[in-house]
Amino acid sequence: MPPATTVGPRMATPDEPLRCAVLISGSGSGMEALVKAQRTQHLPHTTVLVLSNRADAHGLERARSLDVPTAVVERMDESGQGRTREEHETLVLKQLELHEIEFVVLAGYMRLLSPHFLNRWQHRVVNIHPSLLPHFPGAHAHRDVLAAGTTISGCTVHLVDEGMDTGAILGQCSVPVFSHDDEGSLSARVKIEEHRLYPTVLSWIAEGRVHLVNGKARVDGEPPLTVC
Repeated sequence: MPPATTVGPRMATPDEPLRCAVLISGSGSGMEALVKAQRTQHLPHTTVLVLSNRADAHGLERARSLDVPTAVVERMDESGQGRTREEHETLVLKQLELHEIEFVVLAGYMRLLSPHFLNRWQHRVVNIHPSLLPHFPGAHAHRDVLAAGTTISGCTVHLVDEGMDTGAILGQCSVPVFSHDDEGSLSARVKIEEHRLYPTVLSWIAEGRVHLVNGKARVDGEPPLTVC
């Protein structure tokens, strides 16, 4: 059997938690739930920066209300000129360095990260997606689930690679899909599980329990990670 690769930079504890940055583009509801869980449950990870690619993202106000430092790196520079993808990510990387970030958590961040970024942060970037991957990747998961007529959906935490929602699966939770559901009702049901799952998976990582073997993840002491 090939050697296992441990996900995450170090073993962390509630007293010396993993320093995380949460990257957002929108409302920040998932970020807010994560920060509240970290603070009330004494978890081995903490959010020390919320960064957005949009200055008008409501999640920035949520972060400020929680006294979490924020940063904005927009696609356009101060003169209104567009930044290249590498220029944009170089500025993001500088913010991560400035805040001594150890791990990156995507929560509704609507930009694909490039090899330029991921090579620097290999196995240290995770995302949460509102479906049971590999089914229904992409930006319209709830719409696609309803169009397919499936009776089960859920959410997935996965490592981020260069593809669209293609990284190794680290954890999943399922929810039923009802005949009367619309995108709003399904999204609300999935969000409840997202807010439970993300802190749990991050704790597994911070505790050094997540390992990759042949591109697939396993967690010490946990059952298989996929629902279906």
